[in-house]
Amino acid sequence: MDTMSIAVASTPLAATVGDARDRAREFLVRLRPALAVGAADAVILVVSELVTNALRHGGGTCALDLTAHPHGIEVAVRDPSPQVPLMRAPDLSGGTGGFGWPMVNRLARSTAVIRQASGGKIVSALLAR
Repeated sequence: MDTMSIAVASTPLAATVGDARDRAREFLVRLRPALAVGAADAVILVVSELVTNALRHGGGTCALDLTAHPHGIEVAVRDPSPQVPLMRAPDLSGGTGGFGWPMVNRLARSTAVIRQASGGKIVSALLAR
């Protein structure tokens, strides 16, 4: 089983999310057997969304863990906030978002939110390999 952990800080947000995507791509390229292009794209999209949300809403720092299982790739993001992601109607006027968590749930085989004793949480998504 292949794993990788990345610590992410929020300044500047675009650069850190981009770095998380780049590191995830590096992880995925090394996997054997290789992922299908669509599967790799879905993993990168979920990494981007979960890291962005953790940095924006979870306290400004997070850790990304990627794990390759025989039949799936797990994306897990830890942050210090106890606030769990919520399904809500997307804001079509462009003001407050609401598209990300539903998208993650559509792309993933399963998702989970685990509250930590420290007060933070882990948000994870298992995607098809």
